[in-house]
Amino acid sequence: MSRIRILPENLANQIAAGEVVERPASVVKELLENAIDAGAIQIGIQVEGDGTRLIRVIDDGAGMDQDDVLLCLERHATSKITSLAELGAIRSLGFRGEAVPSIASVSRVRITSRPAAQELGTQVDLRFGKVLKVHEMGGSPGTSFEVTDLFGNVPARKKFLKSTRTELAHIEEVVKNYALVCPELGFSLAVDGREVLRLPSRLDTPRSRAERIFGKGGGALVEVERQAQDEIEPGVWGYLLPPDAPVAGRLRIFVNGRAIHDRLVAHAVNEGLQNYLMKGRGAGGVIFLNLPLASVDVNVHPTKQEVRFHKPSGVHQAVVAAVQAAMADHQQALKKEIFQVPVLGQGREQAKVAPAKAYAPVSAIPAPAAQEPLPLFAVTDVAAPPVLQPAPDKGLFPEGNCAAEQPQPSAAGEEERALALGGLRYLGQVLDTYLLCATENGLLAVDQHAAHERLLFETLKRQFASKKIARQTLLFPKVMECSLEELQILKQYAEDIRALGVEIEDFGGASQVVKAVPAVLGRSPVEEVMAGIFARFGEPGSGKSGVRAEEVLSDMACKAAIKAGQRLTATEAEALLDEMQRAEVFSHCPHGRPVAKSFTSHDIKKWFYRG
Repeated sequence: MSRIRILPENLANQIAAGEVVERPASVVKELLENAIDAGAIQIGIQVEGDGTRLIRVIDDGAGMDQDDVLLCLERHATSKITSLAELGAIRSLGFRGEAVPSIASVSRVRITSRPAAQELGTQVDLRFGKVLKVHEMGGSPGTSFEVTDLFGNVPARKKFLKSTRTELAHIEEVVKNYALVCPELGFSLAVDGREVLRLPSRLDTPRSRAERIFGKGGGALVEVERQAQDEIEPGVWGYLLPPDAPVAGRLRIFVNGRAIHDRLVAHAVNEGLQNYLMKGRGAGGVIFLNLPLASVDVNVHPTKQEVRFHKPSGVHQAVVAAVQAAMADHQQALKKEIFQVPVLGQGREQAKVAPAKAYAPVSAIPAPAAQEPLPLFAVTDVAAPPVLQPAPDKGLFPEGNCAAEQPQPSAAGEEERALALGGLRYLGQVLDTYLLCATENGLLAVDQHAAHERLLFETLKRQFASKKIARQTLLFPKVMECSLEELQILKQYAEDIRALGVEIEDFGGASQVVKAVPAVLGRSPVEEVMAGIFARFGEPGSGKSGVRAEEVLSDMACKAAIKAGQRLTATEAEALLDEMQRAEVFSHCPHGRPVAKSFTSHDIKKWFYRG
């Protein structure tokens, strides 16, 4: 007697349900996909409890007649594909024909559906996969799918569900995903009779729908758009939360309109945002990829949330390039917002005044021939303005804790300086760390260390790419004893370390002699310089050598930049602001901290409860 048996239909459906129906949100996802594939314009979702008590999805799509309603309960019955060729070029969200029978096998289900061309519809009641009743009834065109007592026949599955709050959050996330990918459709979500989400149909653009989903806490969205360069490369578009958004968000990824989880694309987005995000913080927003249907395989997992790309490296490169280009445009938008030159007189053209340099621009890091590091500020021959000392009886602000007093310039001089700084008027230095400026519509605070660090970092990156980082030859070469791991790093990354401005030679055995270090670190101990290089290149899983080298450059810029707590003269501060205005990238330091923070006149009035 054969020991191998064909499983009963109901048992096979429950096994499939274990993959397709992981939690209540899985039910909502499958039913939403069916509604969208049916051509619905308005979709309503009603939930009670954590979703196991009731899930009801109502749409105004094409609807089904009685034959189709009964057929959709059979495994692998679908209207989406009919041939093997169509399986390789799937356009619909659903296609496997497993969702409805899988859901019905672990719950009580009532399906009510009516095509628009028929006067009466069909209602079917099921109890854990068994059909109880089929009859005709009236109703609106479309389909209503009601699921109750989810996992009622498999109580062990309920034990693995999370709290009600968590399960509802997953359901809301599913609804928001499809609201993003279908901005022309209307969605409503009600929990225990209370409406928690309503999005109108035929009113939103993709951007306005994204703004509704992410809300005001997301800040101004960064638009991503890159057209496909050839027939294989994907088109990439979407909207990302700015790096310093007050509310961290998750990254939603869609491929040909399908919501997926993909580490490759998520890694590419984060790589494109490298040196903009704080450590430990990931990208947030939504990214859409449009590929030829034959270039992506969606028949990978029963939940249809995983895909395989025909050329994953090309997808990765396209996403990185798209995000980097979007951030470059974002920098220009910020520059226009912050450094907007005002009209300072009627009938007068805006003058183009070149500001005096208080220190050598960050692009002017010493040439390789230089033996001594240059000071951070090479002040031009301008008479230093007198420092006004406060009268003893007016010591309202302790020294170092308020804006340093500056001499009052003439009206003409102030106007000229404002023109040079793109409309900013430097007010003073707060806590010897922040530069306070007046703008057309409020105040701007600049972190002097973060600003200078970013400017130095961008210059060092350009010099590293062209292998022209300035070196400082040591008057007394330093002999170091290296461990086996450090010797391996020196051997494996010799070219990158040399390009960083370090000249090091074998001195026999474990000894290495350092003859030159990067000029910007000329004042740092050699041991400290090498320890930083060994630490960065020795980090496990740091990625490509170029990424490791950028981390070293970031450390170099941080050590060489103006320090927090360092007093600057007005001329030095204005020169730093001018360098920011001229820079291509300036909004965040290499570690992701914001450089500047704006306060509008409206914000300031709110502080004092003024209208």
